[in-house]
Amino acid sequence: MNQPHFTYEAEGQTLIVHLPEELDHHNCSGLKCETDLILSENYIRRIVFDFSKTRFMDSSGIGILLNRYKQMALSGGTIAIYGAGPQALRILKIGGILKLMKLYDSKEAAVTG
Repeated sequence: MNQPHFTYEAEGQTLIVHLPEELDHHNCSGLKCETDLILSENYIRRIVFDFSKTRFMDSSGIGILLNRYKQMALSGGTIAIYGAGPQALRILKIGGILKLMKLYDSKEAAVTG
């Protein structure tokens, strides 16, 4: 089993989170802890989730997205998504995520909003 690997980059007040191939209960707690730390140490107004490598997501993945959405909404921030392939897109639609977060075609569009 491959070790989950999240990478992060900041562009101004935007945090870009590059998600791994699988976003599930095995790695969502790590994502939550890492983003909690980044958000507590930086002034972030927008989180952009990069789904370009993600092929599988379970309810824990939906849960972490909703958690980040609530956190950003409380601080007046926003969340965007880009790079979702057919499987991830299906789960995002079924989970109601796309009613809360905007889906973009590219990283550049997601960052600028």
